[in-house]
Amino acid sequence: DLGFSIAEGPDIETDHYNFTALNFPEGHPAREMHDTFFFQPDEKGERKLLRTHTSPVQIRTMERQKPPIRIVIPGKTYRQDSDATHSPMFHQVEGLVIDRSANVANMKWVLEEFCKAFFEVPSVKMRFRPSFFPFTEPSLEVDIQCDRSRPGEVRFGEGSDWMEILGCGMVHPNVLRHGGLDPDEYQGFAWGMGIDRIAMLKYGMPD
Repeated sequence: DLGFSIAEGPDIETDHYNFTALNFPEGHPAREMHDTFFFQPDEKGERKLLRTHTSPVQIRTMERQKPPIRIVIPGKTYRQDSDATHSPMFHQVEGLVIDRSANVANMKWVLEEFCKAFFEVPSVKMRFRPSFFPFTEPSLEVDIQCDRSRPGEVRFGEGSDWMEILGCGMVHPNVLRHGGLDPDEYQGFAWGMGIDRIAMLKYGMPD
């Protein structure tokens, strides 16, 4: 209803699309072997990897499509993280909007509409907290109002509790440049969340 299209990309990525183009500095912990599944280097010494997020699709889309861009990116992601509450393979979905006039107010409205539709409630209260992600500036984390007073049940759109559901922010100028866009001409916002976790929250599934 909001005019978004679905975008997809490869599970096996390059360091450029997964890290460099998304403004991850050299030496960032996410680029280490203990966090990321790397393949053996090829004859040129370059290492492919299993993507750690769906964000590389943002760069690939910018490279081949002129703004305005309104996409939703679902897909599998991989991290060396396995315990009682984490899986080495999990699903993410993220959104990207790029236009000449994209702004934080637009982003808040889109996220509110998404949460109302996903949690099937007529209204939601959301709280935005400052955070940090390499690919957005400013970066924010979003909490949604809920009621957790009943054991094993979470009711959204009511109550006095808060639960974190996603991260978001305005696309960093360096990311726009890597995508071939002029940050003086275009602005964008993006958000992302774990599908597995948000589905478990909606349907009251335990870890």
